[in-house]
Amino acid sequence: MRVVLGIESSCDETAAALVREDRTVLAQRIASQDEEHRPYGGVVPEIAARAHAERLAPLIAATLADAGMELSDVDAVAATAGPGLIGGVMVGLVSAKALAMAGEKPLIAVNHLEGHALSPRLADASLNYPYLLLLVSGGHCQLLEVQGLGQYRRLATTIDDALGEAFDKTAKILGLGYPGGPAVERLAREGDAKKVRLPRPLLGTQEPHFSFAGLKSAVLRAKENQCRPGLDPGPLAVDSEANSNRPAVPGQARDDEYSDADIAASFQQAALDCVLDRTRRALEAAGDVTALVVAGGVAANQAIRAGLEKLAAEHGLPFVAPPLALCTDNAAMIGWAGMERLMRQDFTPDALDFAARPRWPLDPDAAPVRGAGVKA
Repeated sequence: MRVVLGIESSCDETAAALVREDRTVLAQRIASQDEEHRPYGGVVPEIAARAHAERLAPLIAATLADAGMELSDVDAVAATAGPGLIGGVMVGLVSAKALAMAGEKPLIAVNHLEGHALSPRLADASLNYPYLLLLVSGGHCQLLEVQGLGQYRRLATTIDDALGEAFDKTAKILGLGYPGGPAVERLAREGDAKKVRLPRPLLGTQEPHFSFAGLKSAVLRAKENQCRPGLDPGPLAVDSEANSNRPAVPGQARDDEYSDADIAASFQQAALDCVLDRTRRALEAAGDVTALVVAGGVAANQAIRAGLEKLAAEHGLPFVAPPLALCTDNAAMIGWAGMERLMRQDFTPDALDFAARPRWPLDPDAAPVRGAGVKA
């Protein structure tokens, strides 16, 4: 069976994987950059590119060794060619070009978003086209009708910020560190999702797109206005209920107080409400689809998975989500996207001349949207 070497370096994960035609991941290695970026609360492009350059070559060598293979045993090299942080994308693509030339192998330039879009098919051989895909990550938030390999119809995108970015900014506001998404999800389990009133941007509107900038701002205001339970409110503080003239008891929580966990839970619920509303509208707008699928880093969030699974059941559709290891950026999904194109001989034969792209939409013919959504 054919084997593809996949390389991923679009953001802050340096990764290499060997994927076989029967969907077996023979070996995979991922070098995280969390420690390098944690002091800054987010990804620093220059640091990311430098880390990719230092780690990629030994990572590829180790991946081949794990599988007991040589470069000569590989049938093609697939690498992320965009979209992403251009410095990191260039590191991965140039390395892939060198390997392809040295080993006289085909080079397959892969769209990072296509890697996410096809990752559920790597994990589930029964998933057939067409399916409705919710692609949610730190840089992207889209609803796509995946009609076939290379055939994508964008139904919705974000007009400002991606959902993963909103999770990361919420984590930063709450002082939870980096990466933020998993930290917010953990804290949300301890909070009351009804405690803090937060907006649901575009909820119920005819416009199919997403918006999360206002939700992020509301989280910041909630933190700034927060009453901290368990702290002495001071001699001039008063209860917010009927006995508003009665001094509050020092150290006693008031009814209008909320914790960081309450903010996290309320934010996550608001985000989920928006996701479900927008996805429901996309299901109405899409043609006949075989399944509702979620992919991308935010697809690892269990509350979002559970909500989408329920929505799919309401529409009589199976719900498909890749394993958690395939949700975040990884090389196995890039290798599989390359494999799908290799099996169909559907790739650019002169890919050695392919230039790295910071932006690369899956549906270039999609109508432009207001705001920053054109980036997607």
